Amino acid sequence: MSKVKIGIIGAGRIGKIHAENLLKHPEVEIVGVSDLFAGPELEAWTAARGIDLLTKDANQIIGHPDIDAVFICSSTDTHVPLIKQAAQAGKHIFCEKPVSMSIAETAEAIEAVKQAGVKLQIGFNRRFDHNFKRVREHVEAGTIGDLHIIKITSRDPNPPSKEYIQVSGGLFMDMAIHDFDIARFVSGSEVVEVYAQGGVLVDPVFAECDDIDTAIVTLKFASGALGVIDNSRQAVYGYDQRVEVFGSKGSVAIANDHPNTAVVSTAQGIISDKPLHFFLERYMGAYADESKQFIDSLVLGTPLPVTGEDGLQAERIALAAKLSCKLNRSIKLAELDELILQSAKS
Repeated sequence: MSKVKIGIIGAGRIGKIHAENLLKHPEVEIVGVSDLFAGPELEAWTAARGIDLLTKDANQIIGHPDIDAVFICSSTDTHVPLIKQAAQAGKHIFCEKPVSMSIAETAEAIEAVKQAGVKLQIGFNRRFDHNFKRVREHVEAGTIGDLHIIKITSRDPNPPSKEYIQVSGGLFMDMAIHDFDIARFVSGSEVVEVYAQGGVLVDPVFAECDDIDTAIVTLKFASGALGVIDNSRQAVYGYDQRVEVFGSKGSVAIANDHPNTAVVSTAQGIISDKPLHFFLERYMGAYADESKQFIDSLVLGTPLPVTGEDGLQAERIALAAKLSCKLNRSIKLAELDELILQSAKS
């Protein structure tokens, strides 16, 4: 494949980020964009970037004979049907997380991809962050020995709107799912048991939407290692993203990224800049790298860095955390399918 021709489905904030990154690749051409709310503003945006096709109909992207691969950046409820349609049309697929809110539906999408013989990459962009990659490298190299404890802090600077909360799928599926993926990524081990507690400590609107804004999740890995994740929808000082992995030979830890590393020390105190404000500032390089590696996989035949199976496993952990919080007990991943069925009946 000498030049990859791409179609983008969903041109909101994430869709545009992917488009801007793809346009920087000389081996990529964006053939078309679809968005349900396409209007004059999006027409001007696509025209300025030399993208000829703009439509409200995703089928025009999926069915386009010149398009090799699609980026699915639309709302989560559309992901599974679009993956199935794209796979049947022989298109390779990049899909934003999560694949769906149902592990059964996600499994169906993965099977459709396998049957069609196309590639599917899931948008867990944090794996491509320079900090998290370094942690993974040290763990793989055996620098810190056998893993004992993994600690992940993930806190947003501001809570989302009520409209977003109502359709997000909840803190575990929308926000913490990135942390569940990172836990698997840096440990190299599967999660076998989850215990989660949550509360509404930031804004009563979360309770109105049957959601939480603060959580602690403990994990047990197949390797025997233990993990703890703390989440909050509001850290007033900025986007707080830290990890520490502790093992038999030592530890590796990453701190937040800052606009600069200047520290002013005076008799009045020690002052430095707050962390970068939010995910666009912190992970812009990671977004660029994940799209590059997807294109490399299509052009060079390199393995996909994040597969549909990775998406499925992160969703399973998220659903286990949600059930754990609801039932106030630990959930073994081996019993998850049965518990989901029981919960649906009740």
